[in-house]
Amino acid sequence: MMMVVKIGGSILDQDIRPIAQDIKNLRERGERLVLVHGGAKKVTEIAERMGKEQRFVTSVSGFRSRYTDRETAEIYSMVIGGLLNKQIVAALLSEDVPSVGLSGIDGQLFKAERKEKIKIKEGEKIFIIDGDYTGKVVEVNEKLVSSLLEAGYVPVIGSVAIGEKGEFLNVDGDRAAASLAGAMKSDVLVFLTDVPGVIDKGNVLKRLSVEETEELMKRIEGGMRRKVFAALEALKAGVRKVVIASGLRPQPLTEALREEGCTVIEQ
Repeated sequence: MMMVVKIGGSILDQDIRPIAQDIKNLRERGERLVLVHGGAKKVTEIAERMGKEQRFVTSVSGFRSRYTDRETAEIYSMVIGGLLNKQIVAALLSEDVPSVGLSGIDGQLFKAERKEKIKIKEGEKIFIIDGDYTGKVVEVNEKLVSSLLEAGYVPVIGSVAIGEKGEFLNVDGDRAAASLAGAMKSDVLVFLTDVPGVIDKGNVLKRLSVEETEELMKRIEGGMRRKVFAALEALKAGVRKVVIASGLRPQPLTEALREEGCTVIEQ
């Protein structure tokens, strides 16, 4: 089975050895895995330590994101493509899992279209701001990822991208993982986060259809709304199933594949 796993930044603040051990066990069963990770919290921490204040904005469609000027894009690439990426690789290597760390910039793994102007909402007012270095993934170099899998490695990909003019771009990690899963014809996409799944009215939703998920999008907010949106994109791109699960369990991926205590979204 082919699976893409997105590790959220909230998980990277924890001990990720259980994830590395679980990956080792899954590989011994013959599963093929690709990891995609974010790390926005660490980017904010390091940027502010460097004296670069971070600004967050809300789009007219209700998504909260970082306003990324050129300097912030460089810090973003440094932290996610460097420090966090290598920490994950080191954790895998400590469990004897052969792995290679890349960012979406390497080999044009994630090619993105830059949003030079973005429309944001503050209260009841709508503004257009420019100079932004965020983007949407429009092309995935799946051949590079496939070659690493065929050579026996677990690719670990930091969710930054390269633009058409060679610029570094901040892209949403959940949507980048969805694009990769679709391009790789993955059987399953797993989002590991710090909650057990999609929570609605105090309860974890066990199973959702596409239609139910589209309806749910109207009433959920925050980071989970973005994950659900990415899940829909993955399913429309041909991924069979998306699982949103806690990455804080002893065997987070094994339990997610068993559909234990998580949210499953499928056609």
